[in-house]
Amino acid sequence: MADIASLGDLRGKRVLVRSDLNVPLDGTTITDDGRIRASVPTLRQLSEAGARVIVCAHLGRPKGAPEEKYSLRPVVGRLSELLGRDVVFATDTVGESARAAVDGMADGDVVLLENLRFNAGETAKSDDDRAEFADALAGLADAFVSDGFGVVHRKQASVYDVATRLPSAMGGLVHDEVEVLKRLTESPERPYAVVLGGAKVADKLAVIDNLMGTADRLLIGGGMLFTFLAAQGHEIGTSLFDADSVDACKGYLERAEREGVEIVLPVDVVVGREFSADTEVDTVAADAIPADTMGLDIGPESARLYAEKLADARTVFWNGPMGAFEMEPFAAGTKAVAQALVDATEGGALTVVGGGDSAAAVRQLGFSDDQFGHISTGGGASLEYLEGKELPGIAILTKEH
Repeated sequence: MADIASLGDLRGKRVLVRSDLNVPLDGTTITDDGRIRASVPTLRQLSEAGARVIVCAHLGRPKGAPEEKYSLRPVVGRLSELLGRDVVFATDTVGESARAAVDGMADGDVVLLENLRFNAGETAKSDDDRAEFADALAGLADAFVSDGFGVVHRKQASVYDVATRLPSAMGGLVHDEVEVLKRLTESPERPYAVVLGGAKVADKLAVIDNLMGTADRLLIGGGMLFTFLAAQGHEIGTSLFDADSVDACKGYLERAEREGVEIVLPVDVVVGREFSADTEVDTVAADAIPADTMGLDIGPESARLYAEKLADARTVFWNGPMGAFEMEPFAAGTKAVAQALVDATEGGALTVVGGGDSAAAVRQLGFSDDQFGHISTGGGASLEYLEGKELPGIAILTKEH
C-alpha cells in the first residue's frame, strides 16, 4: 500500500491531506485535542519535505451548509501551536478563500480549509453527486494523502473520490492504525481479551459475531450489558435496553458456551433512580436490580473481576466505557478497566483503546496516551475493521486507477 515516499519529491507540490480534526468543543474551546495531536506528525513530515500542505477535515454533522458552531476555526490556533508554524485558515472549502489561500502558499506552508461537510457533495450517497465536489477539491492539489482514520469507513468525497483523481498515498496515522488492527485480527498473541461497552448493543452485534472466532474472552459493560442481562431473564429496571437485540444476545451466550469463548458479564451493578450525578446511588447484584432503578456502571466486584480477566491477557482491545463515566459516581468501572489496560501494557501486552468515547474517557479520567499500546482515532472505523468489513477509504488506496 503506497506510503508518502511513493509520491516522490514533494518540494513545491500542493498536497491535499484528509485529516481527522473532529474534536469535541465547548463553544469554541477544544476539550480534547487528541485528534489534532495525532494528525501533526504527517503534516509536519510533508511541510518539512517542502510540500504546500492543504489540510481538509470535518467537524460535527452539519447538513451540507455552513453552520458557525461547526466551524473548524477553533482548531487553527491549536494546530499552529503543535506544528510550530502559522496555519492559514480558508473560510470555505473550494471557493474564493480556499483558492486564494492555496495560490498564496510557499513551500512548507500549511492551509486549513473550512469544514468539508459545509458542502453537500462531501457526504452525498451517489457517486455522481459527490463528483463535482471531489473535482473541485482535487483541483486544489497535485497529490493526496489519506490520514483521517476516523473517516476511512465512509465513502465520501474527501476520503474516497479524491483518491481516484490524484496520485494518492496513506499517511502515517492511517498506516499505524491499520497495522495495529492487522495484529488484532490476523495473529493476536493469546490470551486475547476484548472489552466492549457503550450505550447500544445493536452497534456492537456484528463485531461480537466476528470476534467470536478470534477472541478468547469478551468482557461486556456499558449500557449494552443490560440487554445481555435481560437475555438471561434478569430484571433490569429502567436501564438502557434494546428489545430487538435480546435474541441475538441469547444466541451469543449459547454460542460462546459451545465454542469455548468466555463472555464475562458483571456480577454487580451501580444503580441510580435517574440519569443524574445527584441521584441516589446504590450497588446491587447484577441479577437483583430493583425495578425502579437504572444501571449506570459496573460495580466494584465486577471491576475487580474484569481486572483479573485482563491480568494475563497478551492482547486487549477496548471499545466503549463501562458506565456513565462523565458523572463521578459512575466513573469507577471505566477507570478500573483503563487501569487494568495500563497494567497489562506494563506487562508487555498489546493494548488498543478503540477510539471515540473510550479515548475521551481515559484522558478525562487522568490517564495519558503513552500508558497504552495504541489509542485509535477512529472508533467506528476500528469496529468495522474488526467486523471484517472492507473500509472504502483504505480499499481505494490499493486499487489501480
